[in-house]
Amino acid sequence: MRRIGHRIFEEAKRIIGIFAYLWVIFGLLILHEHIVLSRHGLSYSFYGLAFINAWILAKIMLVAESMDVRPHFRGRPLMIPILIRSCAFAALLVAGYAVEEIVLGLWRGETFAGSLPAIGGGGVSGLASAGVIMAVALIPYFTFREVGRVFGRERLRTLLLRGEGAAGLPPEKTAEKLREAVDGPGREP
Repeated sequence: MRRIGHRIFEEAKRIIGIFAYLWVIFGLLILHEHIVLSRHGLSYSFYGLAFINAWILAKIMLVAESMDVRPHFRGRPLMIPILIRSCAFAALLVAGYAVEEIVLGLWRGETFAGSLPAIGGGGVSGLASAGVIMAVALIPYFTFREVGRVFGRERLRTLLLRGEGAAGLPPEKTAEKLREAVDGPGREP
C-alpha cells in the first residue's frame, strides 16, 4: 500500500510539473496574441484557455511519456533525444488540441468541418508555425528531463536551485560531467 501511495505521489508531481510548464507556455502565447490583436484594435481576453489546455495536454503528455523509447537513443548525444522528443510531442500536442476542438465543436452541434480549428491562423503554414513554436517551447522541458536522467533528478534540482557545492560537485567536475553528458565520454569538446 505504501508503494502504491509513493507511485501515486510521484505521478502527481510529474503531471503537476508538466501542467505548470505548459500553462506558462500557453499563457505566454495567449499574452502574445493579446498584444498583437490589441495593436490592431481587437480585444482578446480569454486566459482560461491556457489553464484548460495545459491540464488536458499535460495528461496526454504524461501518458505519451510513459511509452519509453529511450533505448533507441542509447549512446547518442543528448541533443538527439531532446530534439526528437520536442518535435514528436509538439506534433502530439497540436493534434491533441485539434481533436479537443473538434470534439467540443461537435458537442455544441457544429459540423465536423465547422469545428476544425484554425491552428496558427489556419492552413498548412499555420499548422507548421504552431508546430515549430511548440517544438521550440518544449526544448527546455526535455533538456531538463534528459540532463536529469544523466545526473539524477534530485542532483540536478539541487544543482539548479542551490549551486554546485550543494550538489556535491566542484565547479570543474560539473562542467566535465555536462560535457560528457552532451558529447559522450572521452570526447574532446
